[in-house]
Amino acid sequence: MSGGRPVLIAGPTASGKSGLAVALAERLGGMVINADSQQVYAGWRILSARPSEAEMARAEHRLFGHVAMDADYSVGRWLADLAQVLEDCRARGLRPIIAGGTGLYFKALTQGLAEIPPIPQAVRKAGEARLEAAGLAEFAAELSRRDPETFAALDPANPVRVLRAWEVLEATGRGLAAWKRETPPPLLPLAEVATLRIEPEREALYAACEARLDAMVAGGVLEEVAAVRAMGLDPESPAMKAVGAPEFMAHLAGEIPLDEAVAKAKLATRRYAKRQLTWARQQMADWQVLAGPDLEAALACLREPGP
Repeated sequence: MSGGRPVLIAGPTASGKSGLAVALAERLGGMVINADSQQVYAGWRILSARPSEAEMARAEHRLFGHVAMDADYSVGRWLADLAQVLEDCRARGLRPIIAGGTGLYFKALTQGLAEIPPIPQAVRKAGEARLEAAGLAEFAAELSRRDPETFAALDPANPVRVLRAWEVLEATGRGLAAWKRETPPPLLPLAEVATLRIEPEREALYAACEARLDAMVAGGVLEEVAAVRAMGLDPESPAMKAVGAPEFMAHLAGEIPLDEAVAKAKLATRRYAKRQLTWARQQMADWQVLAGPDLEAALACLREPGP
């Protein structure tokens, strides 16, 4: 790539990814590209902690807030959007700085993504109803009979994984394992990128999460959530999965007081950050690790073995 090897920056929420990405883009002549599944949505500027206007003025940013709130946006669509942005970077000699907290985006980007057709909402609802009625053990046993190859590779105690495998089989007539065998090459193999993973000390990260929630409330997040609530979106739609959205929605509906909503949102954010840390340690063990969003430390990592 004419602008230099792409840089991938992963890390939990409130770890300083956005600031580091901007600083690197300034230093390296780059473009900041979003890899966060909630920052893509137009309605979640505050709640998803999108980069500030000041940060966005320092370097070009792409794939932030470009998706309608009612869109069923997916990893596959993000990869397609990203491919176009990468072409733009190549044409203009800009170095891609891809930053975010959605591990599945990075996994699909560097390992490839099976091109499974979208699952119809009716199939998804039917699977959820079947799982609830039968229970996980019986539901998983049915999947093992119908698709033993896929079942052998998944955790039968994980209802999300079992349900996903059932949905794919039901909707396409082919098992998830069969689809994965046909996974195309990754858009950016790990050998062709520089990787940075921010892993802060846990208590400091939790404190940053709580401070961010307080700043969101002071910055108008309730008005933002109210505007989204007025859209009448399906609570199960992807955009409504944003951390903190259910709690603030409940407050606006008169179900809980604001202090309780904030406390619950802080707890949800801490739990989300913990899951992100755990996932990254397991799935990104070979990425270069930073204790914080330090520009000079990041540049030192990029010089080993060299961008």
